[in-house]
Amino acid sequence: MNLKWIKNQKSMAFVLAAVLVSCSQERSPITGWAYNQPENGGFEKPPYEEQETGPGLVLIEGGSFSMGRTENDVTYEWNNLARKVTMSSFYMDETEVSNLSFIEYLYWTSKVFGPTFPDIYYKALPDTLVWREKLAYNEPFVENYLRHPAYRDYPVVGVNWLQANDFCAWRTDRVNEFILIREGLLEHSQSPTDQDYFSTEAYLSGKWQGQLKTKLPAYDGQNPERDVKMEDGIFLPKYRLPTEAEWEYAAYGLIGNTIGERITDRRIYPWNGHGVRNASEKQLGQINANFVRGAGDYMGIAGALNDNADVTAPVYSYWPNDYGLYNMAGNVSEWVMDVYRPNTLQDADEFRPFRGNVFNTQKRDTTTLIGGLGGEILTNVDGPVYQKFKHKLYKQEANGKVNDEPVEVEDSVLTVLTKSADNNNNNATPEGKSDIPGRVQWREVSSAVSTDNLDERRNYKMADYINYLDGDVNSSIMFSQGEEAYTLGAEKIMYEYAKTSLINDKSRVYKGGSWKDRAYFLSPGVRRYLDQRQASSWLGFRCAMTRVGSPKGLGGK
Repeated sequence: MNLKWIKNQKSMAFVLAAVLVSCSQERSPITGWAYNQPENGGFEKPPYEEQETGPGLVLIEGGSFSMGRTENDVTYEWNNLARKVTMSSFYMDETEVSNLSFIEYLYWTSKVFGPTFPDIYYKALPDTLVWREKLAYNEPFVENYLRHPAYRDYPVVGVNWLQANDFCAWRTDRVNEFILIREGLLEHSQSPTDQDYFSTEAYLSGKWQGQLKTKLPAYDGQNPERDVKMEDGIFLPKYRLPTEAEWEYAAYGLIGNTIGERITDRRIYPWNGHGVRNASEKQLGQINANFVRGAGDYMGIAGALNDNADVTAPVYSYWPNDYGLYNMAGNVSEWVMDVYRPNTLQDADEFRPFRGNVFNTQKRDTTTLIGGLGGEILTNVDGPVYQKFKHKLYKQEANGKVNDEPVEVEDSVLTVLTKSADNNNNNATPEGKSDIPGRVQWREVSSAVSTDNLDERRNYKMADYINYLDGDVNSSIMFSQGEEAYTLGAEKIMYEYAKTSLINDKSRVYKGGSWKDRAYFLSPGVRRYLDQRQASSWLGFRCAMTRVGSPKGLGGK
């Protein structure tokens, strides 16, 4: 027998066996190297199907729609001229955030931060005094609405825009923490503290102080285990407030009026027709939403209550729209992300329109930079400390004269918190400090920081674009003075804030009608605004989440 032939046959068998083994492993389409192999360097391709739907959320399939006015402009604002735009798919809460959900948030905040940073808890408290009216007896709502179990399924109110964003950040961390526990990766802690509570951003940056129960297998040949990474797709994106365009698109629910590539009927309200009553045979004539039907008529007459609610109603009241969302008209108006400008619908992009961008980046320790790269990500160690403001009060005597000797008076804690809560987007203060200990610090991108490379960018050259095309110096009557106009207060010059308008960079849009509004405000196209530090008895919120990947999910084309 030919020994050379036998040797060749053995070599061929070895090659064939190697091919068969490698066929069971996915390979790179550009290099041919197999993924997830220590001997190949350990580059990983984790298994992934699609984004998980977070608790309480409904998938809103995106598309194009006509955004803006569908009713006569009874207020003559002319701030919502119709325009066709396109929205990506996203998720939105099925209902408004309820009192029970917000009390859960308050309980967790008190348990984790109360012993060391009680001011964080006080900052999170809704303003229950929003129910008070000068000539109405609303004290029962002041005392009972937030915490009494009879109202636990009603929408939370008295929450300003900043508090709503803090709730979204808390919810993100709690949901991602639950996912890790559910998958057996994280040890459940019954009593987290301000030192070891779970923070998604801190964990991904390697700054979290807690411990995983089990780590994921690694294939780099040196470390057999590793922490969860963004590339694993286990963590959900952030809960956040919806943009104005997202909220309006979701409210109309036009997916119910779509045949092929055509929307058969444009809607005035989240339901079909020109009226506010149900047109179906079973519920014919019943009110579709919680609003004021006419002067002094908040709920009808005894024995025939038209909307069965004096103020707010439970979050699952009435009929959902075609996306399955409840109370997108009536009950409470809702905060959205956008900063208000009258001309936003004319100026914003056609794709995912939004005004309010302040571009941030994680704050890093510049002393650890190596060759302009890297740098340790910084987290906040100390919580916020709000000192009581002392001001001088001059007593007025009986004869009308003012006493020359002032008396120092301390404002209440809640008043101080309201004055101090002046955060920018993404829970970052202008100095770049997170106001919650343990959270990653963020700062605005700056041309003064070389690693931000703003000089090399074409799509943006600075951090704050809230004023872009409307409210900046170039669009004001002071444009001829250029940058010098900033020293004169260009923001106030543009709209004469507090004189002729209440528009500035802290004016946030809220959408939808409320229990205190007439039918006109039930149209999703109507735009209104309020200072982000203020709250009301008719204003609540719901959360949204970005949809990553396919707009339709599994089963879609």
